Amino acid sequence: MNLCSGIKADGGRCQAPAITGSMYCVGHDPARVAERRRRSSKAGRAGGRGRASAELKRLQHRLEELADQVLEGEIERGDAAIAGQLLGGARACIRDGMAAKEQEELIERLEALEQAEEQRMQERRGFGA
Repeated sequence: MNLCSGIKADGGRCQAPAITGSMYCVGHDPARVAERRRRSSKAGRAGGRGRASAELKRLQHRLEELADQVLEGEIERGDAAIAGQLLGGARACIRDGMAAKEQEELIERLEALEQAEEQRMQERRGFGA
């Protein structure tokens, strides 16, 4: 298996396997520039993984504050219960969004692998003909 001929940002040679029929891996293949831009654009709009994690930490902090206020008698238990449910719903939405984003990324990766395998099989058939 050939290694990619691309050069990494640190100046070293890329160690990823080259796509069959190319000198480059998926990350360095000039024919895939538009696809990489589209993916990075999507990732930028989504805010990355850090935003959701920070939001979950913020919600956790709010729930802890709410619990402290109930224990100190500053907030009625009924009001705190409703607030807790709403914060829990927000947490579920964030968690579901993270799971959906991860699933989309895995689907994209799987499709790229399937495409590479199909290309490899086609080339293999061409050699055997």
